[in-house]
Amino acid sequence: MLVRLIALFMLALMLAACSDQRAASATATSPPSPQPAAEATAKLPTTTLVLRATTPPTQLPTAVPTVIPTVPATPTPKPATPTPIAAATATPAGTAPPVAAGAVQHVFPVQSDGKVSYGRFHHDYPAVDIFCPIGSVFVAVTDGVVDFVSREDVWNPKVNDGATRGGLAVAIVGDDGVRYYGSHLSQIADGIAPGVRVIAGQQLGLTGKSGDARFTDAHLHFGISHPTTPDDWEVRRGEIGPYDYLRAWQRGENITPDVTGDE
Repeated sequence: MLVRLIALFMLALMLAACSDQRAASATATSPPSPQPAAEATAKLPTTTLVLRATTPPTQLPTAVPTVIPTVPATPTPKPATPTPIAAATATPAGTAPPVAAGAVQHVFPVQSDGKVSYGRFHHDYPAVDIFCPIGSVFVAVTDGVVDFVSREDVWNPKVNDGATRGGLAVAIVGDDGVRYYGSHLSQIADGIAPGVRVIAGQQLGLTGKSGDARFTDAHLHFGISHPTTPDDWEVRRGEIGPYDYLRAWQRGENITPDVTGDE
């Protein structure tokens, strides 16, 4: 028992000695305590800020607006006024300007939106039947003066008078010295009367089936002859063949019929 007590006492002494040695060693190796924050701040070098005047920024030049010269607007030219079509009312005789030699114009006698046809030969005397829809326009072939007008259809098939076979009809004597005749019309244009001056392409009437054409297809009977008296219906109805002249006028060729002798 005594031995155990002595052993425990010795062990306690040894443990106490070890604790003292560890404490001393820790004290020797510990780093110095840090200085308070206020003391550390006091020892920092004071930095003096020197404010220097800075050069003002270079100003950009003020932009000068570019002056664009004003260009006067060029007026848009107005379209040319179309040449008016000759009215159906004829111009009184003597008011047309004189026609220079060689300046006489010729046009095809029918204006139509439908089919127009004709042949070279007529049944028993020189003439041409121009077949076309009723209401096609019969126009003056050239400048001239109205020579003959028939405004009434008095043809009687029982009598069959040659002077009235044309029904409604108009004849003019052109400035070229040729007479042009169209018959079987359905209407005569206003103002068309003997002695009235007309111009090439002016409306004389509308095609139809008057006279002895009432039993045939609608057509314009067209005759060319030399001027005679207005009542000379045998010459007026046709003296030379119009076919070649009609073809030339359709092509735009300005050809005057030759009525100095029979073809």
